Amino acid sequence: MLSRRGFGATLAVAAVARGRGSRPIEPQPSKREGNLARILRTKKLRLAGLAGEEPYFGKDLAKGRWDGFCVEMGEDLAAELGVGLQVVESGWTDWAVDLQAGRIDLSWLNPALKRALLVDFSVPLFNDTLAIVARKDFAPRSWGELNRPESRIAADIGSRHEEIIQRIADNATITGFKTRDEAILAVEAGRADCVVLTALLAVTLLKRRPQVGELVVPTPDVGAPICAALPYDEDRRLRDVVNAWAEDNRGRGRIREWIMASLSRLGIGPADLPPAVSF
Repeated sequence: MLSRRGFGATLAVAAVARGRGSRPIEPQPSKREGNLARILRTKKLRLAGLAGEEPYFGKDLAKGRWDGFCVEMGEDLAAELGVGLQVVESGWTDWAVDLQAGRIDLSWLNPALKRALLVDFSVPLFNDTLAIVARKDFAPRSWGELNRPESRIAADIGSRHEEIIQRIADNATITGFKTRDEAILAVEAGRADCVVLTALLAVTLLKRRPQVGELVVPTPDVGAPICAALPYDEDRRLRDVVNAWAEDNRGRGRIREWIMASLSRLGIGPADLPPAVSF
């Protein structure tokens, strides 16, 4: 059944078709609710949670509680917006689909061209550093030294560090594993010479499992900036708000405080970090 407005529009279109109208009536595109407007309306900011990513994310399976400095940053951003934070479990191969499908509003990630074709990115919050955890008798000093066919590198499929190592060490023998634990076990079992990680992941791994190998940061330093990945919308106000929040907290040193506090809870102090790591 047509409303009075819809009925009138139908008559106008019919009149144009019969030559009695002055110009055709063009359909108006429906205006979708912006991401920021939806977050403020629902009072909820949904953050992608990546389990097993300490110190970025951690999850207490018994209590279903999330922690890690990425969660703390999400909580602070949500508080600034006057909304609550909901952590939605996601994964390296799921986050883009989750953003595009509207299941989450934000994920902390490393930017890349292919990723930027799918989602929006904020300015960097800090620069992470690429590193390797190498078996005891394997210690390449540079990425060039690592970039040889005899170098056996393990990486978790879909992670940003896997994408980077595929570019900077494309001559090496790189094996992808479904999970990071499988990649680490390959090094422990002698089936790989090293596993590529970020420096923060590496120091956390070695704090818990020092028998895996040794931390090596090959030269030159390779940065891996951490940004907020956001779904595209028409006004992009959410990106602008996150940018302002990131610039403010980076300038005040709060991002470093969140990172170091998260590391401290894992028993890691400033002395445990390689000199290349800076926030």
